Amino acid sequence: MLGTVVNSVSIIVGSVLGVFLKEGIKGRYKETIMQGMSLVVMLIGIMGAVESKNILLVIISLALGSIIGEKVNIEEKLDKLGSILENKLGKNNSSFAEGFVTSSLVFCIGAMAIVGALESGLQGNYKTLFAKSVIDGISSIIFASTMGIGVAFSSVCVFLYQGIITVLASGIKGYLTADVIKEMSAVGGLLVFAIGLNMMEIKKIRVGNMLPAIFVPLIYHILSIIFTGLRF
Repeated sequence: MLGTVVNSVSIIVGSVLGVFLKEGIKGRYKETIMQGMSLVVMLIGIMGAVESKNILLVIISLALGSIIGEKVNIEEKLDKLGSILENKLGKNNSSFAEGFVTSSLVFCIGAMAIVGALESGLQGNYKTLFAKSVIDGISSIIFASTMGIGVAFSSVCVFLYQGIITVLASGIKGYLTADVIKEMSAVGGLLVFAIGLNMMEIKKIRVGNMLPAIFVPLIYHILSIIFTGLRF
């Protein structure tokens, strides 16, 4: 769990630094910085999405995942959690929930979170998560400088998400093959791209309600082994 703890702490530290920087950044600079970060997020999403070798599985994953997510209404629950945290802290900041939700999605979606947590749980190897910690720490400075302290609380989501994978690593290692992770990352890449669109205020996409799509390739892989003995 050391890698996940370091990752979470890096987000908190970066966010605190970002909040201090926020006070000295003029409005128009914040807007331009946010647009720049949006472009970077979109690029990261594209880089992950193009890794797919099974576009049909990606399409099916997004369709099924969106149906499940809309049924559960994950996006609304994340927004409510952000609002609860905001009220508990006595903050009157409209960007608190946005910072919490956006950064939680960006920091949790992607191959580094999955692979790093698996390496941590199976081998005690923290190199990937340490590298991710540096990236997330720098990103959290920028995010917090524009969206506020809500970004810091995404560390809780990162800790739970990566921590669960680390704890369950020995049981799921046989299913999370390189190909499965690649397809999960491709789906996640599209969701990250959608987050970038939201940050640019081009189109409001309920990315939270699409989160189940990330796990459809894994479920498909498990079912294919059970029923046909095939692996993709």
